[in-house]
Amino acid sequence: MTARIFMPAKTAMSSGLARTQNWVLEYEPSAARAIEPLMGYTSSSDMTSQVSLRFETREEAVAYAERNGIEYRVIEPHQRKRRPMSYSDNFRTDREQPWTH
Repeated sequence: MTARIFMPAKTAMSSGLARTQNWVLEYEPSAARAIEPLMGYTSSSDMTSQVSLRFETREEAVAYAERNGIEYRVIEPHQRKRRPMSYSDNFRTDREQPWTH
């Protein structure tokens, strides 16, 4: 039973950073998911897939895993690369590519 400790990325549907500031401990699946033949639902017999614990810091998550004897691996977060740009830069005359419709 191995757990992943990671900081979740922001959703693609929103520019907000809600639920991305905490570290999450989730168990890796120990059983494959199966499609239920009658209704087509996806199910699993693995109950640990429902457990998701949130911690304020990475150290708290690691301490919890070690205290409870859980094997874990830490996935470091990727930092966003943002290029500062203003709205007026869209209309500059010295652009590399001219702006057209």
